[in-house]
Parts: sequence; C-alpha cells; structure tokens
Amino acid sequence: MTIPLAILDLSPFGQGQTPAEGLRASIALAQRAEQLGYARYWLAEHHLNPGVAGAAPHVLLAAIAAATSRIRIGTAATIIGNSTPLQVVEAAGVVAALHPGRLDLGIGRSGATSSAQTPVFPSRPEDREVDGLLLPASRTVAFDAARFAAQARLLGRTPGDADRFEQDVLDILDLISGSYRAPEGVPIHAIPAEGQDIDVWIHGSTAGASAALAGRLGLPFGANYHVAPSFVLDAVAAYREAFRPGVRTAPSVTVSVDVLVAETDAEAHRLAEGYAPWVHSIRAGDGAIPYPTPADAIANPLDADQLEVVRDRLATRFVGAPEAVAERLDVLRRATGADELLVTTITHDPRDRERSYELLADVWGVTPRADSLDAARSTEAAFA
Repeated sequence: MTIPLAILDLSPFGQGQTPAEGLRASIALAQRAEQLGYARYWLAEHHLNPGVAGAAPHVLLAAIAAATSRIRIGTAATIIGNSTPLQVVEAAGVVAALHPGRLDLGIGRSGATSSAQTPVFPSRPEDREVDGLLLPASRTVAFDAARFAAQARLLGRTPGDADRFEQDVLDILDLISGSYRAPEGVPIHAIPAEGQDIDVWIHGSTAGASAALAGRLGLPFGANYHVAPSFVLDAVAAYREAFRPGVRTAPSVTVSVDVLVAETDAEAHRLAEGYAPWVHSIRAGDGAIPYPTPADAIANPLDADQLEVVRDRLATRFVGAPEAVAERLDVLRRATGADELLVTTITHDPRDRERSYELLADVWGVTPRADSLDAARSTEAAFA
C-alpha cells in the first residue's frame, strides 16, 4: 500500500503460558518484524495485569534492541506519572547510547488528575461513519477506583501528575538536548541521554491536552483508534489544528489499530474469539487476563450486558483474510490521513500472532529486509 506499518506489542501471554514465555515471544516477534520490513517495534506500558508481561518496557527494549539490528524500537507509550521525567530520560538514554539512531520515546499522559480519581473516556451516544470508517458509540469507561488507587500509590503517583504533563514533556526535551536548567538555577546533565538521537512522540486517545501539546511543540503524534476508536478523528484534527513547526516541520501521525489476519476469514474469526473476554477483563477493572484459548472463549461466551461493554472494541478490530483486512486498513488510512499505521495483534498462540503479521506484510507490500541481523537467526531460538 502507500504508508509504512509498525507494530505495537503489549507482551501478552495466554492461558497455560508464563510471563517469561510472553517476553520471549516479544523478542522473537521483534526479530521477525525486522525481517519482514516493519518500520518500528514499539512496546506498551501496563502494570498489574495478570496476563501482560510488559510492565517495564525500557528494560525489555534493551533486550529487543540487542536481538535486532535495524528496526526502530520504542514505547507507545511511557506513562508520565509512573516515572519522573529524569527516570524516563535516563532509561531511554541507556538504550539510545547502545543502539544509536533507533530509539523512539513515546510519551503518554496519566488518565487521572489525582491518585484517587478514576480515568475515563467521554461518552458518545451514537455510532457514526466518516469516509467509510466506523466511529462507534462509546460509553464512559471507569476503572475500579480501589485498584487504581492502589496502583497509583505503588507507582508513586501524586495528585496533579496529569496536570503537570506539559511541563514534564518540556523537561524531557530539555534533558535530552542538554538545555535543562533546574528551578534552583543549576544546569542538569542527564547522562547518557544528553545529546542522543531520541525521537520523542506524544500519544493520546481524545482531542485533549496531549494532541494539542504535540501540535504546539511540532512533535509527531500517535492517535489511538485501538483504545478509544470513537475519538480518533477528533484527536488527529486537534493535533493538526494546533501544529506549529518545531521538532518536525510538518504534522506526522501514526494511528493504532487492533488487527488479526489468517488465511481465511473463518480461521481469523476463530482465533479472535478470546478478544472479547480479554478486553472485558480490562474494562471490568480486573486487568488483562491471560489470553483465552479459542475453545475456552467459545465455551464461555460473554452475556449481552458484558458484550455491550466491549462492543466498540469488537466492532473496530480488523479481523479476516489478508485482502479484507488490508481494505479496512486502507479506509483507516484515508479517513485519518495517517502517515503510518501502528498494528497491535493478540492471539493465544504466539505462532498465530507471528503468522498474522507475515500475512499482513505480504498483502500490504511491506518490503522484507534481507540484510537484517536476524535473517541469519531462527526465531525459535528465542524460546530456547
């Protein structure tokens, strides 16, 4: 097609699997992604989820960087509030210093303005379609207040973290450039990050502070169709409206999307059965469960009320044979004007996930990299 594809990985693992297997699967998938010619391999940050091993993305990035040679790597997103700007910069700087010219630092805003407040997305009552792209009705999503408060305390969040987001981003940029000066009046040098070639992105799910800030600073922006599909066009429009030349001379947008490809529509939908209970576990406040097998998901379907909770995510996951999925991705590209698409795929068996990315790369026309380091490696070696 006409724009690059990138990968967003949560390091999930399935029923009967271990967190270590999920992490090894991420390394193996990154190697395969480099072979296939994907533009980037980004990791998400998620804490206290029973079925997600990606709690420390910067640590895992170091392992992925060492197992690959050319593909850009990064986070989407490192959540400010879970770590201080200095901690974020120093962690990114270690990876960037060892693997120069490859690191993308994606920054996300904490969803709450205080440690006791639950994060929510706004409600949009009706489905709508724009240029063929479904923007589903949304419902307010509120996470379990007690669990969220406990997580905030364990991560060291403090009231007002989200309100300091703009200053935190500015501090990160200054620490990387070497221009940071502390309020006490002394210059601070964040070694080894200072002067490194780190590409900073901002990610957001709505037309809120993140999109506008990315635009004002001239930074590239990641819009989350896979997290909050109802608001993706609002977020992209807010970013473009606010954009002023800065780090980038023109707006640059990647749009995330849930995808699952198999040889046939029927097989893709069978492999996708576990997605509904997996998303429901997140929205119910329990954290992402180990990903169910297709058989278990079929044997234990969600009831009508539970399905309604995840209806927007199910309707906007692109599932099917390669050509059908490519058509839906092209609709997403046209409707959002994306410069790149960020694909996230979860299956119970890591081999099905890898196969999905192989089929997608082939139908989309991603160019394989014959000269990549892992062309000489077997991805199975990562599981040894």
